[in-house]
Amino acid sequence: MKKIACRRCGTCCLKGGPVLHGPDLTLIGQKIIRPDQLVVIRAGEPAYNPGPDAVEPAACEMLKIQGKGSSWECLFYNSAARGCTIHDNRPLECRLLQCRDTTAILAITGQDCLTRQDLIKADDPVMAYIQAFEQCSWPKINTLLLLLSPESIQEAEQMLGIDLRLRQEALSRLHFSLAQEFFYFGRPLFQSWNHAAVKLTWDDNNIPRLKRC
Repeated sequence: MKKIACRRCGTCCLKGGPVLHGPDLTLIGQKIIRPDQLVVIRAGEPAYNPGPDAVEPAACEMLKIQGKGSSWECLFYNSAARGCTIHDNRPLECRLLQCRDTTAILAITGQDCLTRQDLIKADDPVMAYIQAFEQCSWPKINTLLLLLSPESIQEAEQMLGIDLRLRQEALSRLHFSLAQEFFYFGRPLFQSWNHAAVKLTWDDNNIPRLKRC
């Protein structure tokens, strides 16, 4: 396959940082990429899939390089220089990506993805909270929303509240940063909400509410 020269347009970097795979564990070990520079995409979470070019539930847990601020622009992208600040040690997806031939990168999508368990020790206190988050997991919410009954929507709404309470409790006890929170627990459920038939709003007490459209 003929290699296509990169024109340094930055489009791929502006759309988001890469998902990390098994070979990228070396970059973590060498501290080229730190855990607090990653965000976990939990199984079932609405996420962009480059194959069908659509947002759909993530098939598995993935670790992705965080964006900048409220955007998905890769944390390691230097927009002024239009280049990667860790180019010589860039992750696997970045090495494989050719914008006009996505065959190689599509072949590894969802394969051998790094997870939090690859980076966090089993006896780390945060693991108890990671396990507790299973009670408000995306697969459970997605199953409830297939029903679209008042009861299922109410239960999904309760899970959004549990998600926020667990974060507050973990922050109070373990004193981590927002960047670490995104690595440990991913984005709050309300930030990832993407459902055409169920709208998310907030009441006067700043509690998330769900309503069928």
